[in-house]
Amino acid sequence: MIQPIVFIVVTITAFGLAFVQYKRIRRNVLLGQDEAIEGPSSERWRNMLLVAFGQKKMFKNWIPAIFHLFIYVAFLLTQIELIEILVDGATGHHRIFAEPLGGFYTFLISFIEILSLLAFVATIIFLARRNLLKVPRFHKPEMKGWPFKDANLILYGEILLIIGIFSMNGADMVLQSMGAEGYHQTGAFAVSSWLGPTLFGGLDAGTLMVIERFGWWLHVLVVYAFLNYLPISKHLHILLAFPNTYFARLTPRGQMKNMPEIQKEVAAMMNPEAAPSSTESQEETMPVFGASDVFHLSWRDLLAAYTCTECGRCTAECPANITGKKLSPRKIMMDVRDRMEEVSKNIDSKDPKFFPESPQTMLPNKLGYDDGKNLFDYISREEIHACTTCNACVEACPVLINPLDIILQLRRYEILVESSGPSDWLPLFNSLENSQSAWAMSTPRDAWNQ
Repeated sequence: MIQPIVFIVVTITAFGLAFVQYKRIRRNVLLGQDEAIEGPSSERWRNMLLVAFGQKKMFKNWIPAIFHLFIYVAFLLTQIELIEILVDGATGHHRIFAEPLGGFYTFLISFIEILSLLAFVATIIFLARRNLLKVPRFHKPEMKGWPFKDANLILYGEILLIIGIFSMNGADMVLQSMGAEGYHQTGAFAVSSWLGPTLFGGLDAGTLMVIERFGWWLHVLVVYAFLNYLPISKHLHILLAFPNTYFARLTPRGQMKNMPEIQKEVAAMMNPEAAPSSTESQEETMPVFGASDVFHLSWRDLLAAYTCTECGRCTAECPANITGKKLSPRKIMMDVRDRMEEVSKNIDSKDPKFFPESPQTMLPNKLGYDDGKNLFDYISREEIHACTTCNACVEACPVLINPLDIILQLRRYEILVESSGPSDWLPLFNSLENSQSAWAMSTPRDAWNQ
């Protein structure tokens, strides 16, 4: 009776700690600006099923995609076995579904073992690609330090999980052949039926039970550690890829969103009679032009920042990065997430200095928060100026993240609020203002053919 009690305490603790972290992430995402969800839901479900669940965009490079699929499918199906482990742990039973399911149980566990073996091979290959072959996109400047360690840690965790599965099942197979009490006859599992006798064949029943329990608890504890590790890891995309692909914008790639505030000003210029009175103008709050901080981005952009897989496909395709510019679309997403984490930490501290009565920032946010920093402390002007708006990064992302939207929002702030920008952009602005043309030519510039 001690094990079920210990298991229940550990489970409640693990899920309680995880709930706090996922609640914090939800709070952080909702710090962003509201944005309406447009487009047919059927198209959104299609995106989620094909891109997140079906991993459609991964198969542009099919060799790593196959290995990733091994890990992904093994992860999904292993959760079926985890359900049984949770029930066993809480009730004190052993393989509670084995007898009711009969032969199907043997098939299911065997299938999971085959996938786990393939996942083990894939994990070794991925570790080799990062640490021995040193694939260039995994060794860009933004990947030094924690991001590189994070990618390795999760792969090590996957190996531990697989060791737990085969230790548990392998010892179980030998115990069944010995007729040990409490170990149901389940039939031969595809891998453990030969791996178990090979590794544990000469051991006594007591030692085998210790190994079986070790594998069982290792499986449980790795899953619980993984659950609590995800919120601080790039592997949060395992969960967030689904909502991110569902809520991805359905507008054509590269299409900029109109700003109602600008449209209102233009309408007033074109029709002075429709302009708001001075009293109404004074009552209006300062409009937000572009974005200088996470508060001014859409909640969709913040969700995308947490969803980023840090795979680097966007950076590998970016023509600016390829030609030696500082811009890395992956770094843009990582910087937005890092800024969110900084803001989150300061909010949680409840330090009054972060909530001044008269914030210095020109642009409002929902909490009155002001720490004197913004996204430009993370993302340099050189980076956002280097972007050619070609959409290569958007096209390359396997989970429908749009770094370009954030870059354009930062540019809008720089131009419309700070009246700043590269000097070689000035002729363009003057031409648009004076002749409504980017080439300093008047509207009847085609009159020559008349």
